[in-house]
Amino acid sequence: MSLSAVLFLFLAHLGVGIVFTLVLVSREAGVKFFRFNAGLAAILIAVALAFRPPASDSLSTAALAALALSELGVVVYWATVGRGLASIRPVLVALAVGGGTLAVILQALAVASQRSVPVQALTVASFLSSAAMLGGACTAMILGHWYLVIPSMQVSHLQSIVKVHIASMVVRVAVVGAAVLFAIATWQPGFGPSFRHYILSVDGVFFWQRVLFGLGGPALLSYLTWETAKIRSTQSATGILYVDFFTVVVGEVLAKYILLATRVPV
Repeated sequence: MSLSAVLFLFLAHLGVGIVFTLVLVSREAGVKFFRFNAGLAAILIAVALAFRPPASDSLSTAALAALALSELGVVVYWATVGRGLASIRPVLVALAVGGGTLAVILQALAVASQRSVPVQALTVASFLSSAAMLGGACTAMILGHWYLVIPSMQVSHLQSIVKVHIASMVVRVAVVGAAVLFAIATWQPGFGPSFRHYILSVDGVFFWQRVLFGLGGPALLSYLTWETAKIRSTQSATGILYVDFFTVVVGEVLAKYILLATRVPV
């Protein structure tokens, strides 16, 4: 396990997650919003590719190729949004989203290539839910800030993206819970320390920080954001979303570390 692998997975999932949200936000947010988000996603994916670990098999090579394809789509989208060529932008978004989704799935299969089919399925679900949660939290934060740019924008758009964030958080909690229960239930003597032993050891502090900051924090903060958005207090909602995004980032970085250290897709 290396720091570069953790950074690669985290940055790739955050970038791809932001790409996912390009199709979820109303056009009322304006050209500059989509240009900013697309540019941010492109930068994150480019940095992720710079930290890419050496491709060790065909799955790893295919995952990198799919991520590069997503990068191509989002860069061309960024270059053309608001500047013409409107007819091809849906194709570019589809390329970016499709390539990103394929990259995340292939990354999961590469990481869990030596594991059982249920573990591979849980790892795929973990990676996809991680990307969705990171992207939803980041885009919700940026959209909340955008009400300073376009004060007349309907608050329903913020409410909608907060709903997406809450839904992705619920799915993430379910996937992590399933992964932990499966890891504990399927451990057999002679195959190294059990995951139960890990989470109750000194090293388990990373797991509990992951649960507290990455799941408990967003669960509370996303609820507070929703309640604040309902009373149309966009500035307060945005302030909460900044903290929410920070907790999501901490939790997902720790999740990548724990995955590579224990092979449990939390």
